[in-house]
Amino acid sequence: MGILSVREIRESDIPLITDYWLLSDPELMKGMGVQPDKLPSREQWGEMLSTQLRQSYEEKQSYCLIWEIDGNPAGHSNVNKIRFGEEAYMHLHLWQGDHRRKGAGPALVHMSLPYFFNNLKLKVLYCEPYALNAAPNKVLAGLGFRMLREYITTPGFICFEQPVRLWALTEAEFRNRP
Repeated sequence: MGILSVREIRESDIPLITDYWLLSDPELMKGMGVQPDKLPSREQWGEMLSTQLRQSYEEKQSYCLIWEIDGNPAGHSNVNKIRFGEEAYMHLHLWQGDHRRKGAGPALVHMSLPYFFNNLKLKVLYCEPYALNAAPNKVLAGLGFRMLREYITTPGFICFEQPVRLWALTEAEFRNRP
């Protein structure tokens, strides 16, 4: 699995995130609930991510962390639908298939939680993965998130309508976990 670390996004990470979205196999994207023809252009991704870098925590509409394996960027987790001091919705992305299903995902999500709760002063962190994508649902259950319900929605601007599972972790649950 290698040495895992988490850090906030840097300007140099923007092309890596953009490449993940624009160069990934369309079938992988569909498996995550993403509709590839809804993806922003490289320039639009760059502007969205650059804007995030310039904003204070209180102003952020999105907040991204980079996941590293052996010091190399290997994925990201971000939150959006941020209501500072209240709530946000988390997303999880390991960029390369050879890093998946090896235990890195749960550890990296675990390491990301303090950034989200502490920096955004959250009372609750939600995650709304595609119900048919087993990996994130398994990770969330293993980390103490509670599944609140399953329903059909279009969870994001790059997604198609789909069944999702809404998971939640409160600040108290986060602070009291092992």
